[in-house]
Amino acid sequence: MDLRNVIFAIALSFAVLFGWSVIFESPQVDQAKTGQAENRKQSQNSDTPNVNLEGVVSKNISRDEALKSVERINFENENVKGSISLMGALIDDITFKKYNETIGSDKQVTYLNPRQSKDGYFIETGWAASNIKNINLPNKETKWSVKGANKLTVGTPIVLEWNNKSGLIFRKIIELDEKFLFRVTQIIENKSSNVVELYPYAQITRNQKPILEAGSMSGTLILHDGFIGVFDEDLKEYDYDDIKDKKEEKNADSGWLGITDKFWITALVPEKNHSFKGEFVYKSDSYKANYILNKPSIIQPSSSKKSSTRVFVAAKEVKVIDGYADSEGINKFDLTIDWGWLYFLTKPLFFLINYLFELTKNFGIAIILVTAAVRLLFFPLANYSFRSMAKMKILQPELLRLKNLHKDDKVKLQQEMMALYKREKVNPLSGCLPILIQIPFFFAIYKMLLISLEMRHQPFFGWIKDLSAQDPTSIFNFFGLIPWDPPSFLIIGAWPIMMGTTMYLQQKLNPTPPDPIQAKIFMFFPLFLTVILAPFPSGLVVYWTINNILTIAQQWIIMRTTTVKTK
Repeated sequence: MDLRNVIFAIALSFAVLFGWSVIFESPQVDQAKTGQAENRKQSQNSDTPNVNLEGVVSKNISRDEALKSVERINFENENVKGSISLMGALIDDITFKKYNETIGSDKQVTYLNPRQSKDGYFIETGWAASNIKNINLPNKETKWSVKGANKLTVGTPIVLEWNNKSGLIFRKIIELDEKFLFRVTQIIENKSSNVVELYPYAQITRNQKPILEAGSMSGTLILHDGFIGVFDEDLKEYDYDDIKDKKEEKNADSGWLGITDKFWITALVPEKNHSFKGEFVYKSDSYKANYILNKPSIIQPSSSKKSSTRVFVAAKEVKVIDGYADSEGINKFDLTIDWGWLYFLTKPLFFLINYLFELTKNFGIAIILVTAAVRLLFFPLANYSFRSMAKMKILQPELLRLKNLHKDDKVKLQQEMMALYKREKVNPLSGCLPILIQIPFFFAIYKMLLISLEMRHQPFFGWIKDLSAQDPTSIFNFFGLIPWDPPSFLIIGAWPIMMGTTMYLQQKLNPTPPDPIQAKIFMFFPLFLTVILAPFPSGLVVYWTINNILTIAQQWIIMRTTTVKTK
């Protein structure tokens, strides 16, 4: 099998993956569920209001200035620290304590920011009204007072209170667990003589799209960032540009929604057993993800009602996310991590590499061991493929002789070639199937390494200090020997060059395409892929390089031991 067959196999495999997603992952029409959905929509209160989308707010002050401009309640546990603004009772200041922004820096990752700052990113909870237009409800400008504890810790919730001076007292009880979960319980006490109907809501607001790191692959078909949610059984994902062009609105009986980044997530989980309307929208120069319950809380005079929501501001650690999905009973919450189409392969591979990482204490070694394990798994298939390619390579001179001998008789040429293949028991396409079977596994490894927070800032050996970042060296300054920092597009490091070199050597072992032009084009492929893949995380490049080396070794041995009768 020549390189054209390899390319054909790759293209066909992606077609298979796409077909899988369409056939097995697309929502299936179920009449019973459709009827239930229609009945639910008909039973929903047509007066359900929209979440209040405020007008434009000044976003030109620094984060520090914004933090100092209002009174705050601090919180901290083992994983996060930050504060809650008493103006609006907004969760708008969170730092991940276990993650630094860059290698060698003590500055921890700051994720949420006050709304007055350019990078404003915050979470609010509140109430909306439809039947009473002049009711005084708390909003982002409301100044809440603290009742009791003035610091939020694990086991010590805080209580915020606001009186609207018209007979309604609003309270928020905010709790924090030991990891990344806030529980917000909203209580209304009605001391007026009127019946009040209010709809609880929660909203995430992000002032601008995040600035992506080089090589992150976020915002591409490979890795999703932006809006995400599960509505009943349906996972929905939208890019920032999608929502900027068109608002998305979904009704569901259960689920969750939020905004995701490569390694971090903010998510809202409505109260159980309450249908809700979820919305992704771009408004007032900000991106918003919110939900509002479809049925109001009816508060009679001299009574009270409460509603709760769960708020996640989390690092996407697999064990933590899976733990929340199980302990909190949140359907498909593990999909906050973008496992992709090959979920059933990608996730088990993660558990394997994470186990090896814990065993070896080096993520790079874990990558090598996983690569070797996959090569071992497909050893018999690869042998079959390489033996076919070896025979085809040996037969190249004979094929060329037949081509010259019968250059004026295409029918005779085909007959002689088929006779040769039959005599030598060679099938020109026999190498495609093994490669086709292996490609989904290789793609799953690629996806797994790309999304793994556990690989972030993990060193390998030598100059690789962060396997989740690109190789920092460059051939254009002789790998640091020349005191010059090349521009980003010229950073082609030592590992990408090793990958390209091994790809070239592997290509030399394959049969040469009979067409000289095709041969030249394919010889250019290793250089092309070296340049294209240089910005990728170095952990991926290490995987590709080691895989190439193991493939070359296996293929070389097969070629040395393969013979044909014609030779």
